Amino acid sequence: MGNVTSSVAAKFAFFPPDPPTYDVFRESDGRLVLPGVTADKNMEVHLLETKPGNKIVATFWKHPFARFTVLYSHGNAADLGQMHELFIELRAHLRVNIMSYDYSGYGASSGKPSEFNTYYDIEAVYNCLKKDYGIKQEDLILYGQSVGSGPTLHLASRLQKLRGVVLHSAILSGIRVLCPVKMTFWFDIYKNIDKIRLVSCPVLVIHGTNDDIVDLSHGKRLWELAKEKYDPLWVKGGGHCNLETYPEYIKHLRRFINAMEKISIVKPTKQLTQNPSIEVKHNKCLRFGIR
Repeated sequence: MGNVTSSVAAKFAFFPPDPPTYDVFRESDGRLVLPGVTADKNMEVHLLETKPGNKIVATFWKHPFARFTVLYSHGNAADLGQMHELFIELRAHLRVNIMSYDYSGYGASSGKPSEFNTYYDIEAVYNCLKKDYGIKQEDLILYGQSVGSGPTLHLASRLQKLRGVVLHSAILSGIRVLCPVKMTFWFDIYKNIDKIRLVSCPVLVIHGTNDDIVDLSHGKRLWELAKEKYDPLWVKGGGHCNLETYPEYIKHLRRFINAMEKISIVKPTKQLTQNPSIEVKHNKCLRFGIR
């Protein structure tokens, strides 16, 4: 059993930048800092211990008038050192706090990357948000990009009062990236196709129509299976790693955030699925994530 699971995980693979693109230092006053991020950026660095004992890096980008906090899980070929500008832009345009983190074995986080370690990682980050910042489920939006959709839906399936979920170039499951299977095998990893059915909050799906790493059919099917659907964004011509460069990306996210403000007054009704089920296409590329 373990050998089969390990084999699948090896094919699915994690690709942490090597060497890492940043390091973490401790100032004389005890504060943790990331080189290149000045104090005026209003960002706090945390070193969190996960259940298995790994120490992972998390960064909290604070907005003075934040409406919500976004817990961002990145793709499998990036680390936090490459994402400062994106988080600064999202914080400013969406008027939200951003909590980001590196998986075990990524960046300055200790341990080795694995499916279950990413679950422990996001749980540690969520606990930090509750304990250190007093963030409630009702004020939290989970955001998962590519492989980050795995830990995102893991946590979302367990929290029943979340404000919302964003799935960006998300996967149905690990094996389904490789071949168009119609059933979920016990040795598959990141079984998002099953967990999405357990999410009770509004779900926004964003996917590029020309994604050659994770086919558009993954995003379409996840949207179909969501109980509370928000209008999806199918980025025409968008690939796997460039959706943030399209103007409609930030505009649609802003509309979603604005809509989430209103659901405390009037909860939206479920949308009917308009698109038929789409078969997942085979994709020869095994490496995916932000590069």
